[in-house]
Amino acid sequence: MFSSIVYADNHDLDQVAQEIEEDEEVPLNDPFAGNEGTTGSLDATVTPEEQEDVMSLVNFKLAGLISGKDNSYITLVNSSGEIITLTIGQYLGKVKLVDLRLTEAIFEKDDKTFIMIDFNNLIREADEY
Repeated sequence: MFSSIVYADNHDLDQVAQEIEEDEEVPLNDPFAGNEGTTGSLDATVTPEEQEDVMSLVNFKLAGLISGKDNSYITLVNSSGEIITLTIGQYLGKVKLVDLRLTEAIFEKDDKTFIMIDFNNLIREADEY
């Protein structure tokens, strides 16, 4: 049989609270985001109107996907932390989720072209997928 005894120092709670208050302020940006902003990597075809549209794919990050035999889902998160879950055939603004792969979600635009978003937050357009 294995047993262990641990002794801890008694700390003055006022001193601990004072140390917590003296910690440096938290930065306003996400330190884990690297040098990227909160929107996806955009190419020259993205219009300013599309960037301002709150339901545009460029304003979301792919957070997760589940592919099953009967149903498939993706989860997107916008810069304010709002979570949206879509199934195949549902629309996000003007684009429709049509397929997904292990690392990306594929949307169809009104003009029958496709736009893909992956977990690295890269967004690309293609005529076919």
